Amino acid sequence: MTAPPLAVKDLRRVVIAAAVGNVIEWYDFYIFGSLAALLSVKFFAAGAAGSALIKTVGTFTAGFLIRPFGAFVFGRIGDIVGRKYTFLITLSGMGLATALIGVVPSYAKIGAAAGIILLFLRLIQGLCLGGEYGGAITYVAEHAPDDKRGYYTGWLQTSPTLGIVVSLVVIIVTRETLGTEAFNAWGWRIPFLLSLLMVAIAIYIRLQLQETPIFQAIKAKGQTAANPWREAFWSQNIRYVLIASVVVIGEGVVWYSGQFWALYFIQQVQKPDVLHPALITGAALLLATPSLIFFGWLSDRIGRKPIILAGFFLAAVTYYPLYNALGNAANPANINYPLAILIVAIMVSYVGMVYGPIGAFLAEYFPARIRYSSVSVPYHIGNGWGGGLVPVITTAAYVTAQAGGLSMSQSLGRALVYPIAVPAVAFLLSLFLMPETRKISIWQPAAVRAGARG
Repeated sequence: MTAPPLAVKDLRRVVIAAAVGNVIEWYDFYIFGSLAALLSVKFFAAGAAGSALIKTVGTFTAGFLIRPFGAFVFGRIGDIVGRKYTFLITLSGMGLATALIGVVPSYAKIGAAAGIILLFLRLIQGLCLGGEYGGAITYVAEHAPDDKRGYYTGWLQTSPTLGIVVSLVVIIVTRETLGTEAFNAWGWRIPFLLSLLMVAIAIYIRLQLQETPIFQAIKAKGQTAANPWREAFWSQNIRYVLIASVVVIGEGVVWYSGQFWALYFIQQVQKPDVLHPALITGAALLLATPSLIFFGWLSDRIGRKPIILAGFFLAAVTYYPLYNALGNAANPANINYPLAILIVAIMVSYVGMVYGPIGAFLAEYFPARIRYSSVSVPYHIGNGWGGGLVPVITTAAYVTAQAGGLSMSQSLGRALVYPIAVPAVAFLLSLFLMPETRKISIWQPAAVRAGARG
């Protein structure tokens, strides 16, 4: 079997269709995090300094922790039924859960039930996202030629970042249109409710897609996995799943440390302002998002492994001085916008290094008959558990240190232990365990490809 003779415009349509749904899913997922400071006073009782925010971030994190379970469930469906219909289901579930968050009564009206309902809807979001992203990676990778897989999946990798940008833009426009008072009172619900319209558009676009050539071929030959869970997690393949999980845990921590905790940290410095952190982070994300495409493209030429390892190393070595400089640049008394944006953009470029090539690496590392499951589970273990813990660990450590009277630099020292240690460990382990997959053709039979997996 060989790569399908798709024209560039057809490949572009595949990437756009997969990415549009992905952007909406990540918008849904991150609109919650972008409004964490405001949601904390809406859905949780006031307590000790920072306690409501920590509860909100904990609820946000719960959506990450459940993602691998969604990957198990929807990965199995994707390997048996198909890639296309599985991520239509996940997209619909995500949109409905997000919209419902926009109508949940506040703590002032229904008490603790508000937080419980919020948690339940957050878990639904996490389950759906657990099945979405592995499907999107698999879908694009199974259309792209071997020598350009990093480039095309690199475009797809921009979708989570763009999802954050869209969430920030919607928040800024809604807040500026309604005014701060109305936005804080009820306008914050609008970004959640808009999800229904966005998801309807994304579903329409995805309905135009065809199933991937590889899945069509193995299904026609009766070669789809009868029990994807057994093949992926109770055979020799489990070794590859564990190695991939190590790589993706490091990638996930860099992703959330360099992008999302940057927003949380600026919110803490700027509190209780919503606008300025959103402007700084949004501008930096737009500036540095092309790095995801660039490093995906570069990985087609020099390999996935050296670029990902370089990202781990730079993150571990430079996070503390960069965040310390960011705290000074975002000082409310005298905000240095160009410097603050540049610092966040540098950290997002590290994300480009580890995240741009990861989709191609995962798709090349696993055979087609169990690819959806094998890609989804380590991806969401790494990003859901490894990366998903970043907001709650760092925020709790920083808030607690600040409440204890420590300086910003001292508080950062405590908050950044996890974001620095994990990429450092991932660098060392991946140096010896991670294979180079750039020259593995996903169009070859699994038996031919096995020796190249290490």
